[in-house]
Amino acid sequence: MTQGLSRWFWGEGVSLLALARLARLRGQGPHPVVVEHIDPHIRTHPTLEHVNNLAPGAALAELLRIEHDADRRALLEAGLDWYATAPEATRAPNGALEHWPGGVWADTVYMAGEFLLRAGEVLGRPELVAEAREQWLAHAQVLQDPVSGLFAHGTHQGERVPCHWGRANAWIALAGADLVAAGADPSGEITERLESQLAALARHQPDHGVWDVLVDDQPETRGILETSAAAGLGAAALRLAVLDPAARTQVRELGERAVLGALAYVEDSYLTRVSAGTVLQLIPFGYSVIRDDRPQPWGQGLALEAIAAWRETSPAPGTTNPNETDETDETDETDETGDLA
Repeated sequence: MTQGLSRWFWGEGVSLLALARLARLRGQGPHPVVVEHIDPHIRTHPTLEHVNNLAPGAALAELLRIEHDADRRALLEAGLDWYATAPEATRAPNGALEHWPGGVWADTVYMAGEFLLRAGEVLGRPELVAEAREQWLAHAQVLQDPVSGLFAHGTHQGERVPCHWGRANAWIALAGADLVAAGADPSGEITERLESQLAALARHQPDHGVWDVLVDDQPETRGILETSAAAGLGAAALRLAVLDPAARTQVRELGERAVLGALAYVEDSYLTRVSAGTVLQLIPFGYSVIRDDRPQPWGQGLALEAIAAWRETSPAPGTTNPNETDETDETDETDETGDLA
């Protein structure tokens, strides 16, 4: 807010959803920053022209979860109408919502998926939750490497570009963990794909917890640490560890290392070493831009996601760890305005 970011767009949306999560965990009611950002857009609806415009709708849905409001609901419905009917909302041959015409990106699963999931829950429309699940799976079919389990950032001219960008993997993992938590994974395919992804990430994770900007040890970006991916992946891993006992220990350890490693880079209340708003890159080194000249709002949002997930999944002092079993007890080319995720 001190940067004057008031748009109905993705960087703001990531931060608003994280703030809404934290407020709910703390029993505080609607977070004042969330209300202050959203309500002006209710009075004058924003222009919806890109999938990234759906991202703030997830926090809007969280406000409606607390209290029904006809004007806020109208804005939520406007987002759903754009998703269903807008000519800009193009689909790939397998039904995946494209980030740009001809390109399927991992970012979309978070920007649109979190919105669809929460809108479906608060409006009592299970078909929207099902659509969020189908979008996640459609994107995974296109973007997940069947050998490594890692996710590529996106496709170009119908081909997956083999750049396993950290924040792309975080968007996918966060959205997937939320779907599993919502009971929207009846077949178990989301869980299976997330386990494959996180197992691969564990093999590449350094002891300090923070991956390079590309998470598979690419020589072109080796040593270029990036914190927002670690914060988001750590949050997703902590949440999944609670939901999936079979993978609990390894996934929990990965999540703890990633969250603590990322938050070690908080300086003056801001997460540092965050990569800039980044379009799909065709070569690995294209992902190397780190922006510390000013706070990156998506980085702050993902840092808040990490804090929220830690609070959700860690026991209060003096209580038993809910993640331990009884047996354990016994023994983007950068865009200056941040327009692109």
